[in-house]
Amino acid sequence: MGRIKPQTAIFSTGYDPQRSEGAAVPPVFRTSTFIFKTAAEGKRAFEIAYGLDPIKTGESPALIYTRVNNPNCEILEEKITAWDGAEAAALFSSGMGAISSTCLAFLKPGDTLVFADPVYGGTEYLFRHLLPSFKIRTVAFPAGSTQAEMERLLVDDPTVKVIYIESPANPTNIISDVPAARALADKYSTPAKKILVMVDNTFMGPIFSKPLQHGADILLYSATKFFGGHSDVVAGIAMGSKALMGQVKVMRTILGSNSDPDSAWLVHRSLGTLQLRMEKQQESTLRIVDFLRGQPKVTSVAYPGSPSMGDRQVELWRKQCTGTGSVISFCIKGGEAEAFRVLDAIRHIKMAVSLGGIESLIEHPSTMTHSDMTAAEKQHTGITENLIRLSVGLEDVEDLIEDLRQALATI
Repeated sequence: MGRIKPQTAIFSTGYDPQRSEGAAVPPVFRTSTFIFKTAAEGKRAFEIAYGLDPIKTGESPALIYTRVNNPNCEILEEKITAWDGAEAAALFSSGMGAISSTCLAFLKPGDTLVFADPVYGGTEYLFRHLLPSFKIRTVAFPAGSTQAEMERLLVDDPTVKVIYIESPANPTNIISDVPAARALADKYSTPAKKILVMVDNTFMGPIFSKPLQHGADILLYSATKFFGGHSDVVAGIAMGSKALMGQVKVMRTILGSNSDPDSAWLVHRSLGTLQLRMEKQQESTLRIVDFLRGQPKVTSVAYPGSPSMGDRQVELWRKQCTGTGSVISFCIKGGEAEAFRVLDAIRHIKMAVSLGGIESLIEHPSTMTHSDMTAAEKQHTGITENLIRLSVGLEDVEDLIEDLRQALATI
């Protein structure tokens, strides 16, 4: 029998019903601590948890404490790698928990992180305000930069430790060149210092984008979004090699950023419909994009793979993606006042931050998700006052189009 597809693997890996009284789905393990069989088992569990001795091939460490590990978290971590093909995953209490813990696992004072700009507002705050306070330098480069443009930041700078990419970028939908980042990381790494490529794959992964296949070392997700998919859970994920995730989990243990069993169970519940949801949402989004392009009060539509994004963006999309996703950013005629008028006139689409849920969500990045950025930073990255971000859900697409039509008629 050949290798099974991810949609099948998520139902058949990571959980043995016979270890839980034959329960078809995992029970919720609401316990803070776990009983060791022997003192030696306890010793070995802590050696692994604190990174004192790496986990060995085929070894299954004992459970210790839910801040460190929990059956619900471990079941989800094993299943959730199916689509991306990662060796291992680490579950977190939020997407920002995953991003901050992972960055701190590999950065120390004196190191430099270079990142594609723009990124999600919380990530932007971490990079521009918090990491520098720990003497970790951060330098931005425009999302979608060429290899030569990125290389200017690495030449003669031995302190660069991480190249961080969010692709597509939030909220501009610009795709960044992951293979170029990999090539540069390899070129400027040394035996004493390996440059890591981290990619936030939240917008289109894991169904339509697989950056590990293009050279990423670590994938990061807000599992609140498509993985959870129902706007009822907050979680984050990091994925990569077993060795890298081992280091990440040590940092997670000390920072206390692990997820809880109930949240892990809710994300696990959503895995079976992840691919179906994302494919249906994409189908509706393509129709909405066609509608918006024909509206005289819409000045531009940013959507992965669209010719309006430019030839280089289309080429990057063709090389790195297998779909277009369900997040649209569009600009309307006018400024903040006109954008607010459209948002206030929406009837069926919910005005809220976040994305990837079964309900459609719409927001104003400049004053909401990216409000912390300075006016100059917003202008530089294309986050204008007339920009609106829409995450398409599972409502009837004709109703969504009509909702947008009547809202646009107010300006």
